[in-house]
Amino acid sequence: MVTNATTAERKSAERSARKQLILQGALSVFKEKGLEGAKIDEIARASGFGKATLYYYFSSKEEIFNALLLQGWLKLWHELEDAAVGGDSPRSTFITMLKKIAELVNTDRPLYEFLFFAPRSLSQEEIETADWKPYQERLYKVLLELIEEGVEANQFPQMDPRLVFKALGGVFHGLVFSGADRGEITEDEIEKLLEKMLPEN
Repeated sequence: MVTNATTAERKSAERSARKQLILQGALSVFKEKGLEGAKIDEIARASGFGKATLYYYFSSKEEIFNALLLQGWLKLWHELEDAAVGGDSPRSTFITMLKKIAELVNTDRPLYEFLFFAPRSLSQEEIETADWKPYQERLYKVLLELIEEGVEANQFPQMDPRLVFKALGGVFHGLVFSGADRGEITEDEIEKLLEKMLPEN
């Protein structure tokens, strides 16, 4: 006999699976048409559901858009937790985290391209009040603090850590997203990038 608990668990799993299918369908539509150009019925077709089902789980395309961003930043944050702890030095921990980010991008490039590029279509007010924003800020804070510690330990040049963070972030961003066929970025490549841009003192 199926217990109520088992039935509830099965229904919960089914709801979760449907939401995931909606998000996957929405990702393809948003990547092609952006937030403004996307239509809710296009997201419904791409996910294999009717509009009524979409509205059961999400109130609008904007809510779906933000749910995708929240899912992505949460995944990135949790996946990087181990990489952020226990490094031999701020520099080595920083390299390890960049390597992990590159590996994650290679496992699900559409999601992470969306994650890093999609917020450009939002207003500053929308970004600041979004559920995913705190996770982005926490990750950037960890990376910035590693640079600050690295500067203090003479593992990075004696420069403003915020400028270093922006400059290195831009170059790394370009390296990671430099074409759909980009292979895995190795730790050696990242180290060489750092040696070129941020030689140790």
